[in-house]
Amino acid sequence: LSPGAKMGCFTFIKVMMILFNLAIFLGGGALLGVGIWVKVDGQSFLNIFGTLSTSILQVVNVAYLLIVIGAILLVIGFLGCYGAQKESKCLLIMFFSVVLIIFIVEVAAAVVALVFTGLAETLLTGLVTPLLKNKYGEDPAFTEIWNLTMSEVHCCGLNNYTDFDDSYFYKTHNSYPRQCCVGVSPFLAHPHPCGCLLQGCFPQILQEIRTNAGVAGGVAAGIAALEIAAMAVSMYLYCRLDEK
Repeated sequence: LSPGAKMGCFTFIKVMMILFNLAIFLGGGALLGVGIWVKVDGQSFLNIFGTLSTSILQVVNVAYLLIVIGAILLVIGFLGCYGAQKESKCLLIMFFSVVLIIFIVEVAAAVVALVFTGLAETLLTGLVTPLLKNKYGEDPAFTEIWNLTMSEVHCCGLNNYTDFDDSYFYKTHNSYPRQCCVGVSPFLAHPHPCGCLLQGCFPQILQEIRTNAGVAGGVAAGIAALEIAAMAVSMYLYCRLDEK
């Protein structure tokens, strides 16, 4: 290629790098804002997005998750956008390093999820069950999340109704949550202690995850491809700056 063509290619890639990372920066700011909103006024968030309560996010703190992801995207977007605009080798190599670290962590997490699925399920059960015993009925936001989940998925607790044995809620009300008994026939082979039989929410969540595994895998592959492309572009700009 002629010097003019090389310069035109460099300028085009630089502009694409700036626009792409500007979008990431704005998206990170939006996620950070939503995370802060959820943290400050979680009830309003639940009222608006209650239909999402059947997702796996019900077992983690959505506010902190959004804040962390938003902050990471802000950093990545700033490094890529400002580094490309100022043609700063330092910021470009920092951008490359951060994206590479995230990519390695994602690959490692995927490998662990595939190899240690059973262990992950055990750890998740061990984490959530104590929360149900101690926070359900005591923490309004946590209680509302699980009420919505149990009502919409038609399940009881994480594993089954025994998750509420000796719980704060049972000790306070001397009964299981009404969501465990609403809309279920009492004429069952093995009735629930309060007159119904309901499976836990965990099998339902796992089934939902398996049902959408293809979509999730496609999204993950797309994100990985974007990360690889971002690293390649940042390294291209980094190397071309030496020639300039």
